[in-house]
Amino acid sequence: MSGIFKDKEGGLEAPTRHPVKWKEQEFLNEDNFLNEAERVFDVCHGCRRCVSLCESFPTLFDLIDQSETFEVDGVDKEDFDKVVDECYMCDLCYQTKCPYVPPHPWAIDFPHLMLRGKSISYENKKKGLLKRLRDKVLTSTDTLGKSVKLPLLDITYKQFSNSKFLRKTTSGLTGIHSEAPLPQYDNSVIKHDPSDDTKPQPAGKTTGKVAIFTGCYCRNNKPSIAEDLIKVLEHNKIAIRLIADEKCCGMPKFDLGDLKSVEQLKEHNLPLLLDQIKESYDIISLVPSCVLMFKQELPLLFSDDQDLLTVKEHIYDPFEYLSLREAEGMLQKDFKLSLGKIAYQAACHQRVQNIGPKTRDVLEMIPETKVETIERCSGHDGTYAIKKETHENSMKIVKPVAKKVDSSGADYLTSDCPLAAQQIEYASKEKPDSAHPISLLRKAYEI
Repeated sequence: MSGIFKDKEGGLEAPTRHPVKWKEQEFLNEDNFLNEAERVFDVCHGCRRCVSLCESFPTLFDLIDQSETFEVDGVDKEDFDKVVDECYMCDLCYQTKCPYVPPHPWAIDFPHLMLRGKSISYENKKKGLLKRLRDKVLTSTDTLGKSVKLPLLDITYKQFSNSKFLRKTTSGLTGIHSEAPLPQYDNSVIKHDPSDDTKPQPAGKTTGKVAIFTGCYCRNNKPSIAEDLIKVLEHNKIAIRLIADEKCCGMPKFDLGDLKSVEQLKEHNLPLLLDQIKESYDIISLVPSCVLMFKQELPLLFSDDQDLLTVKEHIYDPFEYLSLREAEGMLQKDFKLSLGKIAYQAACHQRVQNIGPKTRDVLEMIPETKVETIERCSGHDGTYAIKKETHENSMKIVKPVAKKVDSSGADYLTSDCPLAAQQIEYASKEKPDSAHPISLLRKAYEI
């Protein structure tokens, strides 16, 4: 390995990302994947910088350390799937830790290697039938949301969620951990009547007109967050509309390795977003995973799609957007309420967008408000934290985050990822008030 890169150890250049060639026949060639995984795992074995990020790396290193050779060649390749199953595509290893990512000649892209492994597992139906059914249901977020909100089914779901006896006795069948908090669903419908009084004012590269990609979480689980965003944008004299008929961004299917479903969702959503952009609307989505899909993952999966590149240039994290407006003197700072101390978990899928700590920066503009940033993963991932086989690992991952929250003496716990905040609150002993950052901003405005 040392002869590959004689000039220097590691790389200092800005990371670059190669397209994911998932439609090529070689992508699903398992022998080819296992050989590439062995090469990458050997590099990881010699480095081990990512050991604290998620359970994939401890799993890999335990397999190596317990082998007869203490090297990757001593690990049964059938066990490589154990490493793949622990990856939930947070992308932190690529963006924040690994010194061997492209343009380094070793060209390590651990997350997309795991994506390939997940795709092979999905297409070859490696998991048992019950797990495959569970994963299909959990990642079909819009269908699941519509179903459990139906009359009678909504009551049944709530009773099941709150019944320790039912949860425990059915865990073997459902594959859902009996102690994992299940998502709660809200029948409220997000409504917004655009005001003709708002005169959009461009600022920098922002148009002052925003179309909100609600996303399946806000649509199905917590519409109040989207309503808070609407109020904050209106207060900042930004014209708003909601994108009608949108579907899930595709991140849950991406995490599963079901890339054909990702493509179907892309084909549905892309024309809707382009229509808004053609009318000079910028796009905002509240959930970092949704923004990341359109900014990074979809353009890498469909690198020849120029329309995706157009969306990539016009979709924003809400606090990124407000920060761009603030830089041009267009952010309202008439805050009426201080928020004290905020324990803020920087969501993984926001961090890897490389936009900087915009949420923290905006919240700290509120008088007498201090933000303590925690840059550790919550271990939720949407499904990882509730699956029977991974829930306990997710709790191990969130433990140091919850410990920092508890020791901070914070008045509020917040994260741009609502599921991360839910996971941290569940693990916390002190359980400070939890709210989305945009909800805290609305609270400070008292609107």
